Amino acid sequence: MKIVNRFLINYILMFIISTMIAIVAFLLLDFANDVISKTLVKNNYSAKTLMRDDYKSIDIQSVLDNGGGVQVIGSNHDVVFSEGLNTFTKDKLTAAEFTDFLIMSKSIGIPYSYSIEYNPKERFWLIVTFPTSIRIDFAIVHNKDFSSVDTQNVVGFLIAVIIFYLLSLGICTIIYSKITSIGIVNPLRKLCNSAQSLRNGDYSARVDLNLKNEFGELEDTFNAMAQQIEEEISLRRQSEENRKKMVLDISHDLKNPLASIMGYAELCRNKQDLSNEERNSYTKIIYENSVRANNLITDLFELSKIESSEFKLNRIKLDVCEYIREEIGMVIPIFDRAGFTYDFNIPEAEIFTMIDTVQMDRVFQNLVANTVQYNPQGTRVRISLIEQTDKIVLFFKDNGIGIPTEIVKDIFFPFVRADSARNSQTGGTGLGLAIVEKIITAHGGNISLKTDENRGCEFCITIPKI
Repeated sequence: MKIVNRFLINYILMFIISTMIAIVAFLLLDFANDVISKTLVKNNYSAKTLMRDDYKSIDIQSVLDNGGGVQVIGSNHDVVFSEGLNTFTKDKLTAAEFTDFLIMSKSIGIPYSYSIEYNPKERFWLIVTFPTSIRIDFAIVHNKDFSSVDTQNVVGFLIAVIIFYLLSLGICTIIYSKITSIGIVNPLRKLCNSAQSLRNGDYSARVDLNLKNEFGELEDTFNAMAQQIEEEISLRRQSEENRKKMVLDISHDLKNPLASIMGYAELCRNKQDLSNEERNSYTKIIYENSVRANNLITDLFELSKIESSEFKLNRIKLDVCEYIREEIGMVIPIFDRAGFTYDFNIPEAEIFTMIDTVQMDRVFQNLVANTVQYNPQGTRVRISLIEQTDKIVLFFKDNGIGIPTEIVKDIFFPFVRADSARNSQTGGTGLGLAIVEKIITAHGGNISLKTDENRGCEFCITIPKI
């Protein structure tokens, strides 16, 4: 059942129940009025029960004890006797004034209760007055011994009032149920439409309800979920594209060395009259291409291993300053052979961190290999380390040829090379920096690159300290 119809049914049920409650409440009030009326002082000491032909013999003490009063009005409308509470302001009334009093005594809402009885024999009115502290005046009186046109008019009027009440309440119930349902159905409809868009592949779908209630919270939750789905789908697509690109790059980089190996191996096999010099040259080419293919496969295996969910670092606690100094000691001969100059700035203080030395050795080796392989003699290398509040920052900087700024954002992706013309024969495997980035990330750190062509490179590595 739709929510609109459910609201309508619920409000109709509420309307029926509230009407029944009103009827029961009215009956209870009528019953209470009947019970209470029997205990009221004004009903126990009415003028009719107190009436005597000789008004002087009337027992008025009980009336006075209950805060009431007794007045006797003679045939000339003068007050001939008065004891206790007296609401008359003068002792002599005109016929009109007394008539007004008689009419007023039957009015609803006056602060006094009057009981009036006429003695036709002695020709006087006996009036018993009690103050009213609180009173409910509501009653429908039907004299079944007498029927007139007034009866039909009153009954018709009452029926019309009841019908008008029921129609008005019913119409208001329907209108209110519609208004209430709109405040719920419209947000739900927008949420359903956006959810349908998500299901159909539109991951940019969002909900804009602009509400501050529970629907507003649902809107925030839905939009956060849609944002997460969109990001995950985008990452999945990017990952799939990267996978396809990596397969293509692997195929391309393996094709050339394998083709050379096959070609020269076939030449050595089929051409028996090769001189020793030619045969040695060919086998050297075969060996070099085998090394290149092996390096590519090895790096690819290392990258896959690091990206695996089962990969775990074997971290140990050590003084990172001492560790960097040991690494520098091993790479100085490499810089010397390449004709590089260098300087180092490593603090003497002990700074401890948790690292996997085997994997961090690979980081150093890759950075040094890239620097030496792609920069000319005379390049200056600077390695420095600084300590911050909760991390260690290692800088690896050179003033070599640099890297074009347009590929800096992709430099840590597999098979991204500074020179697009390079491949596994003319350069590295294209996986070194990707491996470096994965290792640093696994340590809870990050690596960034500042560079420009002909201005050198500066790698900045941060690692949490302990």
